[in-house]
Parts: sequence; structure tokens; C-alpha cells
Amino acid sequence: MKVVNSLKAMKVRDKNCRVVRRRGRVYVINKVNPRFKARQG
Repeated sequence: MKVVNSLKAMKVRDKNCRVVRRRGRVYVINKVNPRFKARQG
């Protein structure tokens, strides 16, 4: 998992990315390609 400044840039890399809020943090998760996991906050 990467910690990134911009989740929007992470989201446009792959069409299966989803932006999810959990416990005050924002995550990008991708079921198809787990390489694209990222967190912000």
C-alpha cells in the first residue's frame, strides 16, 4: 500500500479503482489489481 498526496491521480490509473472512506482515512482499493492500493490521511 502506498501513502499518496493525491488519490485522484491514483484513481485514474485503473478503471477498477474505488475511493472508500474508513475511520477518517481515504483509501483507494482495487479488487482486480491489488497493486493500486493507496491511502491518504
